[in-house]
Amino acid sequence: MFLLFEEAGKFMAGRVLSEAETSAQVELDSGKRVKVKAANFLLKFEKPAPAQLLRDAHTISQSIELELAWEFSPEDEFGFAELAREYFNDKATLEQQAGTLLRLFEAPHYFRRAGKGRFRKAPADIIAQALAAIEKKKQIALQTEQWVHELSQGQCPQAVRDQLYKILFKPDKNAPEYKAVVEASRATHLGPLELLIKAGAIDSPYQFHWRRFLLENFPKGTGFAKLDAPAIRDELPLSSARAFSIDDSATTEIDDALSVQGLGSGTVCVGIHIAAPGLAIAPGSAVDQVGRQRLSTVYMPGYKVTMLPDDVVQSYTLQEGRECPAVSLYVTLDEATLEIRSSETRLDRVLIGANLRHDQLDTIVTVEWLEDPAFSHQADPQALQHKRPQLSFLFRLARHLKAGREVMRGKPETFNRPDYNFRLVGNDGREPQGTETVQISIRQRGAPLDLIVSEAMILANSTWGSWLAELGVPGIYRSQASLLPGVKVRMGTKALPHAGIGVPSYAWSTSPLRRYTDLVNQWQIIACARHGKTAALAAPFKPKDAELYAIISSFDAAYSGYNAYQGAMERFWTLKYLQQNGIVEIEATVFKENMVRADDLPLVLPVAGAGGMPRGAHVRVRLGDIDEVTLDVSGTVVARLDIPSAAGDVAAEAAGDEDDEGAVAGPIAIAVDLLETDSEAAAPVTDPPAP
Repeated sequence: MFLLFEEAGKFMAGRVLSEAETSAQVELDSGKRVKVKAANFLLKFEKPAPAQLLRDAHTISQSIELELAWEFSPEDEFGFAELAREYFNDKATLEQQAGTLLRLFEAPHYFRRAGKGRFRKAPADIIAQALAAIEKKKQIALQTEQWVHELSQGQCPQAVRDQLYKILFKPDKNAPEYKAVVEASRATHLGPLELLIKAGAIDSPYQFHWRRFLLENFPKGTGFAKLDAPAIRDELPLSSARAFSIDDSATTEIDDALSVQGLGSGTVCVGIHIAAPGLAIAPGSAVDQVGRQRLSTVYMPGYKVTMLPDDVVQSYTLQEGRECPAVSLYVTLDEATLEIRSSETRLDRVLIGANLRHDQLDTIVTVEWLEDPAFSHQADPQALQHKRPQLSFLFRLARHLKAGREVMRGKPETFNRPDYNFRLVGNDGREPQGTETVQISIRQRGAPLDLIVSEAMILANSTWGSWLAELGVPGIYRSQASLLPGVKVRMGTKALPHAGIGVPSYAWSTSPLRRYTDLVNQWQIIACARHGKTAALAAPFKPKDAELYAIISSFDAAYSGYNAYQGAMERFWTLKYLQQNGIVEIEATVFKENMVRADDLPLVLPVAGAGGMPRGAHVRVRLGDIDEVTLDVSGTVVARLDIPSAAGDVAAEAAGDEDDEGAVAGPIAIAVDLLETDSEAAAPVTDPPAP
């Protein structure tokens, strides 16, 4: 005797070896023996052979018209044999019964399974919906097949082009557009990106990078909902200081300004004045939620996406000619020795006498101009002359502070490479299109105005960081345990030393209009200024506050992503600069095996022909093809420009430049050259925040 049975959704037949009340031992044609539960028995038969029955049943099942079978089926639950007798005749054969079983089982949209070969007909409206879905799926499959063909032939369907960025970076793996790219990629043996490039899907490399960034970081766009800037209602005293800021011409978020009082008296008071949005923006308010979501201003050549709406920024920015609310650190020093005697934090209003622009003044405010009162330039602005004594004192103080930090660092700070300013001609701050003419200029790190601002900000951030810790008020700190290779800068809530800067603690507090961490720290500093020793009870964030840890985690991730995009766009415009100026060869320096750094451009690239050359070797490199999508360019060493010497080569290899991890691009992955510098003035023309 033979048995037809169901096992895990499959129909099988075999010879019954033995049978009990609840099960049977069955031998399949393959020789395999299985135990079948009685609940899974469907048909017992003597002939034909099991394999023959299944073959004939499959053939018959395909001849059964589902619509007609549905018409013949009863309204109540029924068995497959019953329907076979209705559909064929009252003497339906074993093969016809088995064929009916298979046909019913494979059509759940017509017949709902009730178990053990029993079914119930589906309602007509459900069948209509199911048939429509099946037809839609069929059409999608045909469309996907067509898209695969077009992609394989080097053509990009519009539907795929419209979903390009989602397909590459945030794919819906069930979407037909994604499936078409995957199938075409397999068929052509090309990676998805290479396939899409060859199919012409990317008509603007700049838009490719920009829209990818938006998809990952601003999926709803970069615009702001209507927000009103809360007013600062504190009755703040007017400071006797007259301050000035030093920023780039493109800077609109003027966070910091400086003042000097008491020159010639023997005791000088230096004021470091920080814009005070924290006096008006409350934690949890609408404006705060926007800042909390964005976490930082995003900078790129020729453009920026601000953390806060411009109307809000302009309400608190340290604008020339206004008496601006500020969180001010007043540092009293001995004029001769520059010894710090005391410091005090006040909430006040400060008259901003000028917004100086370093890109306009760097060639004037030189070391000679600052140190020699008799030295002058023909182009000296008259308005700058009365600030000369203040700038000269601040420069002397900056060098003194830097020397003190270098003692704590254990070695001098060196600026081995310049900063680069990017200017897109005619862009005027509008969103770039990627076709603009780019100009790249060099600005040497450690220029006098750089040094003045950076040392003042380091002094403020370090002083306020230590003050918060003394009062038991938590803040957001940056720390670095040592200068050993691989020891990274970390963010946390404890006032730990920052070995890279050379200070006992460091809390970012001087850019509250551009960085959310600074706004958070400003709230804590304001609480200290208002409440003194009881500030820990009044501060918005308490010790071990989980919200503070959440802010650090979110900021770290967002800030790293923003900096990576800035680095990628600087590389994009550097490659554009090479193309626009027809540069096919550059001079460069080897900094590790088969990698060179351009001497006069912010460019690192892999090269052939540098094998065996030591670190520091000076070479001429012929550039290869440039890929604006992957940001790839390679080169070949065509000549060594310096004179090799054994002693020189050994010295070069031992030199150890701290900053030699360069920006090298790979397919859709950019490793960015980020330096741990806290000079807020040592920024390119787009004025990015310091890493």
